Amino acid sequence: MSLTYAIGDIHGCLDKLRRLLLRCEMHADGRPMTFVFVGDYIDRGPQSCAVVDCLIDLKARHGEGVVTLMGNHEAMALAAIDGRSPTRLWFAQGGLATLKSYGVAEPSELPGAHVDWLRALPLSHDDGRRFFVHAGVNPGMPLEAQAATDLLWIREPFLSHQADYGRLIVHGHTPVVDGVPDLRSNRLNLDTGAVFGGPLTAAVFDAVETQPIGFLQAE
Repeated sequence: MSLTYAIGDIHGCLDKLRRLLLRCEMHADGRPMTFVFVGDYIDRGPQSCAVVDCLIDLKARHGEGVVTLMGNHEAMALAAIDGRSPTRLWFAQGGLATLKSYGVAEPSELPGAHVDWLRALPLSHDDGRRFFVHAGVNPGMPLEAQAATDLLWIREPFLSHQADYGRLIVHGHTPVVDGVPDLRSNRLNLDTGAVFGGPLTAAVFDAVETQPIGFLQAE
């Protein structure tokens, strides 16, 4: 039976990412596996460039078995690169750490291959049981009609909403303070604050149950 590993916000924490990927591969033990990353690969942590390289390499090896969604930090970086937003806004949210990891001083100096990769990131992924997204969804809109701003940035009224969406919403964006993924009846928050000293978390899903069958973490 195939397994899906959904992984929370990484924020330049390469060592935790590598350890978690190894744990996932050991857990799968040869079974077919899919990775879904819910965004925020860059900013704040020290190794954003290497994290992007790692994910590009993972995609090269596993093809359609790797889904990398866009987070609000990738969107902020692109806005700074394109001049749609003042660079100081991105810098205030950890962008300077990203530039440092690339050894450059300006957003325009970031390597084209990585910028192209950022531009190509989708906003959501639906596997029929789960709807994977970075921040969450607007409870007042159908899943197929969500605005990009909500998918990337929303907190309320999403976090307190208790009704069923027809899918389990799997997301990150809002760090939990105790390092434990926040599982509700209608959503699952996988941002366990890796860049703030918490673990990096993967939820394990199979093709039978909608809810996760377990969790893996890397400190």
